[in-house]
Amino acid sequence: MSSLTFLGTGTSHGIPVIGCTCEVCTSTDVRDKRYRSSVLFSKDGFNLLLDTSPEFRLQALRSGLTSLGAVLYTHDHADHFNGIDDLRVFCNDRRLPVYTSEEVKTSIESRFPYVINGDGMGIPHLDVQVLTPFEPVAVGPFSVMAIPIMHGKKSIYGYRVDNVGYLTDCSEVPSESLDHLQGLEVLVVGALRYWPHPNHYSVFEATALGTLLAPERVFFTHLSHKLGHRALQEQLKEGFFVAHDQLIITLKD
Repeated sequence: MSSLTFLGTGTSHGIPVIGCTCEVCTSTDVRDKRYRSSVLFSKDGFNLLLDTSPEFRLQALRSGLTSLGAVLYTHDHADHFNGIDDLRVFCNDRRLPVYTSEEVKTSIESRFPYVINGDGMGIPHLDVQVLTPFEPVAVGPFSVMAIPIMHGKKSIYGYRVDNVGYLTDCSEVPSESLDHLQGLEVLVVGALRYWPHPNHYSVFEATALGTLLAPERVFFTHLSHKLGHRALQEQLKEGFFVAHDQLIITLKD
């Protein structure tokens, strides 16, 4: 059996936002408490992590994560990247495989140089490998394909992992990328807020993408404090869902 766990579903601020007293930030609904966005795929005892948010340590603890087979990075923005140091507990006696773009590899080498070819205890030991867009690779039991998407003016990686598409921080999907997102079981897509944003899909844009690709299920993530879980879920059509932290969905093998 394979599964997908939402470790975090919030935007770069996290929810609640520091100092904010809005309806969502003060909500008593636990589904409105959101760490920064990250997910975990699990299959045949192999755990595949997408992004290391600043709360990665807390996400790992509350989900009971004790082993990690590999990591994928979408891009190098702090809310998806800065938890990298907490990978060290998973690679004390080995190099942990990390897959990403050339740009993110360069960022790792410049911002966290000690994780590359380092020695000694107490630091991560990462084997960073650059993925070529649209070329599937086997990562443990998973088939992984890097899917270029736009995040404002920045090209980043979304991923197809088996028959799940993961497109966080997305403002546009190029036509060639759309061709590689057909026949999905699940689409996970960022939906920042109701009205447009230059760097992220709105709820309406994310809904349009989900309708176009027509997977079996669509889950919205990377949600801001302008979106309350219950109210948004009540507005969505059949087959569309608001993800929340610690939600686990079962996938077809």
